[in-house]
Amino acid sequence: MGYNMKIENVVVSAFFGVPINLKTIVSKHKGVEYEPDQFPGLVFRLDKPKVASLIFSSGKIVCTGAKSPKDSKIAVSKIVNKLKKMGIKIPKNYKVDLQNIVASAKLSQELNLDNIAFALENTEYEPEQFPGLVYRMDDPKVTFLLFGSGNVICTGGKKISDINRAIEKIDKKLASMKF
Repeated sequence: MGYNMKIENVVVSAFFGVPINLKTIVSKHKGVEYEPDQFPGLVFRLDKPKVASLIFSSGKIVCTGAKSPKDSKIAVSKIVNKLKKMGIKIPKNYKVDLQNIVASAKLSQELNLDNIAFALENTEYEPEQFPGLVYRMDDPKVTFLLFGSGNVICTGGKKISDINRAIEKIDKKLASMKF
């Protein structure tokens, strides 16, 4: 067994508990995207770490694109500092919640998705619609996209240790199946 796991995306959210005037951000920061007729949030991008954040007038922020939980928390902190410099009052005590980790891996074998679809419960496989098999694991609670090449995408994890455990578990389970 062996696989190389790579974190592709970390999503975190924070709620500041105070309303945010999005027009203030638009007027004081270049490069934001705000089309209130199409979407209620403002898109705020950072280059380091490279993330996109949705900021809502309710005081909620959703940050996506980071390659680690640490980078996502750094990104939220940088955005908070930029908002404060614009005169927006953000409380000192706010919590950053990790929502989702998406990771990819290459398993130790190629996969026969037709056989896996019959052998495993909690799968969805419609090759005419999409070339990957969807497999939902209960412990840890994650969802996999499995591809015939042995490449997998794992989403739904809240901790890197959960992602590693899930990938190891699916790799062992598939390796032990006799087709």
